[in-house]
Amino acid sequence: MNTSERRSVAALAGVFSLRMFGLFLVLPVMALYAAQFDGATPFMIGLAVGIYGLTQALFQIGFGALSDRFGRKPLIILGLLVFALGSMVAAVSDTLTGVIIGRALQGSGAIAAVVLALVADLTREQQRVKAMAVIGISIGASFLLALMAGPVLDRWVGLSGLFWLTAALALGCIAVIAWWVPTPQHAARDPGSRASRVYFREVLANGHLLRLDLGIFILHMVLTAAFVVIPFTLVDTLDLKRDAHWQVYVPVLIGSALLMAPLLIVGMRREDTFRVFRIAIAIVLAAQLMLLVGTDQAIPLVAGLLSFFVGFNLLEAMLPSLMTRLAPGYAKGTAIGVYNTFEFAGVFAGGALGGILLGMFDGSAVFAFSALATFVWLILAFTGTTPELRNSVTLRLDSEADLDLESLELQLGALRGVDHVTVLPREGIAYIRVDESCFDLHQAHTVPGVLPLPQ
Repeated sequence: MNTSERRSVAALAGVFSLRMFGLFLVLPVMALYAAQFDGATPFMIGLAVGIYGLTQALFQIGFGALSDRFGRKPLIILGLLVFALGSMVAAVSDTLTGVIIGRALQGSGAIAAVVLALVADLTREQQRVKAMAVIGISIGASFLLALMAGPVLDRWVGLSGLFWLTAALALGCIAVIAWWVPTPQHAARDPGSRASRVYFREVLANGHLLRLDLGIFILHMVLTAAFVVIPFTLVDTLDLKRDAHWQVYVPVLIGSALLMAPLLIVGMRREDTFRVFRIAIAIVLAAQLMLLVGTDQAIPLVAGLLSFFVGFNLLEAMLPSLMTRLAPGYAKGTAIGVYNTFEFAGVFAGGALGGILLGMFDGSAVFAFSALATFVWLILAFTGTTPELRNSVTLRLDSEADLDLESLELQLGALRGVDHVTVLPREGIAYIRVDESCFDLHQAHTVPGVLPLPQ
């Protein structure tokens, strides 16, 4: 990446990760605080934990569409203002209903799709995969840091202070967007870089993509449901006061990252990807069973937490990569949009269902339900054919050339390593799905009608 791209990607990764940091910062302590409000019920506690997922799922596509019309930066700034407002509402609320409204407002500032679209606008096509990888890594790091920092900071500032800190971070991000991130002169022409209504039906009808969508839904449902129960379990089983929960979270999360890394390295090998993917789901399932036992036993509880975060972190790293490699190049933006919607819906479902089950039964019922959902996912992961992992390459077409589309498709399809070609003449783009182990990009750029490889 050149200097401008590095600057843009670093700034946008920071904005994205700080927003996610603010959302996750309260996750380990929210349920315990929510239970202290007058009139609190388990269902309302679950809503306080997961309501932001519902509003984020509802508003993210709308924010993306509005950014196409009014510009990326204004919509990102608007979303951050809404997010900051929600944080302030939650910070000053003295009722659980007020906190829930604040959390809902936080999710309403749904800038994820707009940030990714701005990344596409500010980077060249050949650098876009690197840019998205940087953002993905930053989000993963912010998640781990937030879960560790939340209980530690809570000791000094309490829940209200965490929300005020989140609001301050959001306002700081506005300054970064306004003065540090360049304003793109043109939106990316690549239709695969953003969601499009045209491809929704095709994406939802793709069995491989739908399995990944259901997987991310279940994963985040299980995560959010767990945090409706785990804070209470740490108090009851380990006799840990709220301000001492960091003594469990910090070593467990550090240990999970260390244990996850070797599996992730193995999973990066194409022939082992789906084997490691299924192992990760099995680890999450085993963790739910340990947590089910650990509702009244210390060792299974801590072992279950450690195992859960090993599997969760591994799947959180693998799922987006699988999504982008299995989605058609021209529909990649749509596939990612659908995937994100399933993810946020899972957050809401986990909070709501976790609260309902906790109210009707007890914490064991929540872990039993999560184990059942994960078992269903594991079955889905073993059913159907294992897809071939391919990468999508975007080629620019020469707008001044007299293109013979049939000949162009035949010549591109005849290249070694190419197994599918899609030409979009109106956009001046050709998408080719390739096996990178034997594909020569330079050779593709010598095909008549394809622009030379950018320097």
